[in-house]
Amino acid sequence: MTKSRISPMAASYPASDIRKMFNLALDFPDAVKLTVGEPDFTTPEHIKAAGIRAIENDNTRYVANAGIPELRSAIAGKYSARWNRSITPENVMVSFGAMEALTFALDVTVAPGDEVIIPDPSFPNYMGQVHRLGGVAVSVRVTENNDLKLRAEDVRAAITDKTAAVIINSPSNPLGSVMDRADLEQIAALADEHGFTVISDEVYDEMVFDVEYTSIAEVKPSTAEVGAEFDRFLAIGSFSKTYAMTGWRCGFVIGSQDFIAPMALLQEGLTSSLPGFVQEAAVAAIEGPQTAVEEMVASYARRRELMVERINAIEGLSLLRPAATFYAWVNVSEWGLSSWELATRLLEDHNLATIPGSAFGPAGEGYLRLTFAVSDETINTACDRLEAFAAGR
Repeated sequence: MTKSRISPMAASYPASDIRKMFNLALDFPDAVKLTVGEPDFTTPEHIKAAGIRAIENDNTRYVANAGIPELRSAIAGKYSARWNRSITPENVMVSFGAMEALTFALDVTVAPGDEVIIPDPSFPNYMGQVHRLGGVAVSVRVTENNDLKLRAEDVRAAITDKTAAVIINSPSNPLGSVMDRADLEQIAALADEHGFTVISDEVYDEMVFDVEYTSIAEVKPSTAEVGAEFDRFLAIGSFSKTYAMTGWRCGFVIGSQDFIAPMALLQEGLTSSLPGFVQEAAVAAIEGPQTAVEEMVASYARRRELMVERINAIEGLSLLRPAATFYAWVNVSEWGLSSWELATRLLEDHNLATIPGSAFGPAGEGYLRLTFAVSDETINTACDRLEAFAAGR
């Protein structure tokens, strides 16, 4: 018997229907696109200037695996103030975007055969990253009945003696929801009780509109001793969404030093280090004016209202008002098509590109994810085409 040239892990890596739809849409270059999860703003000028200046100053050589001291200090300072807890540079690892931060977080917490609890629906790369490590992804359904929020009681029901980590994502891509503080506190208590790590994807933490947002790093589990801080977490962040820096590929992970220290060794074996000039631009992002961030969030909040108004006026569609991010999670179940069939027909018959909810897990069936990080004109044109589909059914 001839041995396969391809490893079982690679051969069975879960394919992304987001990428599949992206590739399908390439054949429709004039399609209206509500697909890409990316700010439609440019990187603020002072951030670009810092990166350019760093290149001109020849900051183009290798730098420390864990990140330049200035950036680790800037991140630590920002989140010390935000979370009202002591964060030092040694608690920070700089990464190639949030995806590498997720890789590090799973690498230091998950062994082959371990279980990782993930929300369903959720960002599909969670499933792929757990698979890569030989772990077992255990899905917990998140439904409209619970306002699209992950609940601690559902996490509790999924815990076994093999649970190594729980991935939470608040604010949520694709759901646009924000978890309640009480559920975060209960999940933290469960982590302390059962000894697992909470990996918290918080890349949309500044894109919150009209609700209170709480990070896992801010909670104190009910089981904790007086004055004790919860430290069984790894919080993942990114400059991509907050500062419109998607192409700069700058992310980070914050956690206790015993979690963070091995990550520098892992980075050495992966990509060595994030370019120094990118990191200097990230320092400028944190330490410079935040006006652009405030303007972006206000713009998304306004466009959210347009999206909600237009979608909920279309027969057969419904949309819970997103509390955060720039995604609308649209219930299309009354139209009687699978989400993939619907997305395909919208593309082929109405030149409208969307993402099927099933791309984010089985519980996403019956939904479409639409981005409102696009112009008002694009939102209106897209909704006109959804109306045309509804009228022609």
